[in-house]
Amino acid sequence: MDRAEILALPFVDEHTVLVAAEPDAVWRGLREVVDRSFTRERWAVVVRLLGCADRSGFRVAGVDPGRELALVGRHRFSSYALVFRLDAVGAERTRVRAVTRARFPGPAGAVYRQLVIGSGGHALAVRRMLSAVRRSAPEGARASRRGA
Repeated sequence: MDRAEILALPFVDEHTVLVAAEPDAVWRGLREVVDRSFTRERWAVVVRLLGCADRSGFRVAGVDPGRELALVGRHRFSSYALVFRLDAVGAERTRVRAVTRARFPGPAGAVYRQLVIGSGGHALAVRRMLSAVRRSAPEGARASRRGA
């Protein structure tokens, strides 16, 4: 899935965290959090049940180091993208945005959307990932969080 195909997916939501660290440090933390999040054994069970095209449920569709990480995936109920964008905000502060886009075709897709998006489960999972990125900042860094 390329950038145009990602942008063609319907917008689902956006969540944001402000991290008290420079983008390069935040980028390293983001990569670690993403790697950990999608390699856990319990996640592997979900991936198998959904019939995901990729073993982790996602594959990297685009990387602009220090600025953007685009993950995409698909399974029997959805085609989706989770795009992380990093923006420098003043001295040693970085805004991390997680933008989700997805298509949920057919009646089964509509039910799946309600279970995952409508329940708030997706938003909770993304906010947890962003909190982990924030915690990965250098010791003593302070940050604030804003969910969209």
